[in-house]
Amino acid sequence: MLPIYFCLLIVPLYVLSIAGCAEKKEIPPPKSSSQPEVEQPGNIICDVILEGKAPNMNVVKMDADKKCVASHNQPVYFQTVMVNDEGKLQNAFIYIKSGLGSRTFPSPKEPVVLDQQGCMYEPHVIGLQVDQRLVILNSDPTLHNIHALPKINRGFNLAQPRRGMKTEKTFSLPEIMIRVKCDVHSWMSCYIGVLDHPFFGVTDSTGVCGLKDVPPGEYLITAWHEEYGTMEQKVTVKAGESATINFAFKGS
Repeated sequence: MLPIYFCLLIVPLYVLSIAGCAEKKEIPPPKSSSQPEVEQPGNIICDVILEGKAPNMNVVKMDADKKCVASHNQPVYFQTVMVNDEGKLQNAFIYIKSGLGSRTFPSPKEPVVLDQQGCMYEPHVIGLQVDQRLVILNSDPTLHNIHALPKINRGFNLAQPRRGMKTEKTFSLPEIMIRVKCDVHSWMSCYIGVLDHPFFGVTDSTGVCGLKDVPPGEYLITAWHEEYGTMEQKVTVKAGESATINFAFKGS
């Protein structure tokens, strides 16, 4: 039998030996829980020009409604073809036709407003997403009748007899383009593009519009104009960069 003092010496040494082994044990690094980095979106800048001579737009004759005439102090012209001094084409509707794959996009909560002002639609061309609210206003002191003529969506035909009236509508399916007219004032018309994504725009008075925050990828872009039809062009969007494309419609 071992002496007590010998046992007292061995036990601490055994404990220290175990502790030393524990210190030498390699601890594996923790598994990474980070998600793959999402590529920064880019932009598409679209420039639209009319090559050749633009047709002269006729003056809108509003004599049938004196209230319409009284709302203007100078001639009003049809908006079918609108170009600036450099031939840049306004009111071309630009949108991504394909390339987004299976991505889905929620409908914006804020509405798109279509006003009737001076017996003209304002804006002349607009875009909105599926199920996004379209708010139609009557800012004129006269009767307007808003008649939407879609081929896929459900149409509507409604009257707004008083200034300040407001009506809300939505479209449940994508459709390019929906013509809207007024049955009271035959010269009034406008166009609405409905998409299931937010990547669309309308060229301004400089013939330019931008599609913002587009995911990197390859896309087919369509430019639509009520007088000159459609043109298409492919574009590649790189992360964090802007791609520029040019469309040239042919005039007379």
